[in-house]
Amino acid sequence: MLTVNMHDAKSKLSSLVEQLEVGQENEVIIARNGTPVARLVPFAAPRRIGAARHLLAGLVPATLEAFNAGDDAIAADFDASARRELAP
Repeated sequence: MLTVNMHDAKSKLSSLVEQLEVGQENEVIIARNGTPVARLVPFAAPRRIGAARHLLAGLVPATLEAFNAGDDAIAADFDASARRELAP
């Protein structure tokens, strides 16, 4: 962990970022008047879970007709609930 003061961080930002990119440093602490105020760390992109793609693959209907197949049942449910006059 490297600690630098604010002035040095401003003038050497590119080299500090490069040190993080190549793994020479795992974090850089930026201090103002000797007091730590910020931390620079390498960006870690979020990982996509490949298993979810396979789990969700079956949920996408193959055709427009398959997608619209349940419309009548959904409309009937809405009509039934409207007739009961349910309170919000």
